Amino acid sequence: MFIFSRRCVSALMLSVLLFGCGGGGGGGTQGGGLAGLIGLGGSSASQGANGVSQGGDSQSGGSTGSTGGTGSTDGVSSPVAATTALVTRLGKPSRVLLGLGAGNSLDQMKSQDVHPDIIDAYLVGVGAGAWPTWNSPDGAYITYTAQAIRAYGAIPMFTLYQMAAIGEGNLSGINDAAFMNNYWAQVRLMYQRIAALDTPMLVNLEPDFWGFLAAQAPGGDATKVAAAVNSQSECGGLPNTAAGLGQCLVQMGRQIAPKALVGFPPAFWSGTPAAIGAQMRAVGAHQADFIVAQTSDRDAGCWEVPSPPAECTGRSGPFYWDASNIASPNFHESQRQISDYRAALGNGLPILWWQTPMGVPSDTPGGTDLHYRDNHVDYMLRNAQEYGDTHTFAIVFSAGGSVQTSISTDGGQFARLSAQYLARGGATLK
Repeated sequence: MFIFSRRCVSALMLSVLLFGCGGGGGGGTQGGGLAGLIGLGGSSASQGANGVSQGGDSQSGGSTGSTGGTGSTDGVSSPVAATTALVTRLGKPSRVLLGLGAGNSLDQMKSQDVHPDIIDAYLVGVGAGAWPTWNSPDGAYITYTAQAIRAYGAIPMFTLYQMAAIGEGNLSGINDAAFMNNYWAQVRLMYQRIAALDTPMLVNLEPDFWGFLAAQAPGGDATKVAAAVNSQSECGGLPNTAAGLGQCLVQMGRQIAPKALVGFPPAFWSGTPAAIGAQMRAVGAHQADFIVAQTSDRDAGCWEVPSPPAECTGRSGPFYWDASNIASPNFHESQRQISDYRAALGNGLPILWWQTPMGVPSDTPGGTDLHYRDNHVDYMLRNAQEYGDTHTFAIVFSAGGSVQTSISTDGGQFARLSAQYLARGGATLK
């Protein structure tokens, strides 16, 4: 029996609350679970973005060329920016896209007339109680959730968070045949469900896992860690190592769901961007469609209170970012870190900023549950062109824990600033 980690349990609980869980009656697109909650019979969907609790992070790749392309002016061929090409594939306007994830329900988006370009949902667990069982038939959670998100005019994004099923940082499962057979069966099912919908979707593969891998692998080298990989028909030519595992995640997607666009976040827990870039190339991150860059997975104020909740312990400050970009930490430092990593990774991949905290700025440290201070939304939406200029194609905002700020507790901040951003025409892509 597999045991969910604390973060994985949090993701599962919020998934149940926001998207529905449990069985449905029979097959088709009108099953139970989510379908019953959002009324997928013709009226617009009313469900939320999902999941929760995630940390640092990592990445894995697939074949290249999925976001590139060429344009022509006066008969002369010229390259199309990877950001523009990717957004075009998504069918969205040519600007930096905005997204919402964990903790932000579709009902709340509707009530505030918020229309994100992207909505992110978690897929957690392996085996009993894992995401394939949340609706009937197996894996229909993806179908119902994606249909609800598409009905609201957004692009579905799924964050695959299965590796934490036996405990965060526990790598023992990756070379265990029983665990990995279940694991790969669920990955395959995810891609099959995505393929059946025949529409572009974003997939964020295994946050945190790659950071734990780099920390535990000899010399940070994923090729020196054994893993069960090439028993899978889609990955027969890949090595049975953690490096092959990353490559298989993408290779399987390319074969089964060619419209799935995949990305992986690097974990800046230790090492320079150049060193982490080399580690991530080993698992195939340079062959992905985009880079997932995480800002901070908790509101700054949650770490600042004298007696922080359990999900905001274990880190040292300062936590509140300097909007003048003088003191550390600040936004320009974060941008440079990801830019340096992007250069080290190679292939010029576009960037998606993910799980960006949603607190409201304040000069007073701390706050209370669901109302902790933070200034990422304020800074990033007011200065979105900085991100467009550094090859960003999307910024996805969401809670990184169960007591973090969301659009239901931010006093209308996201609704107001996102509307202003769109009224300005959005940040141009580079």
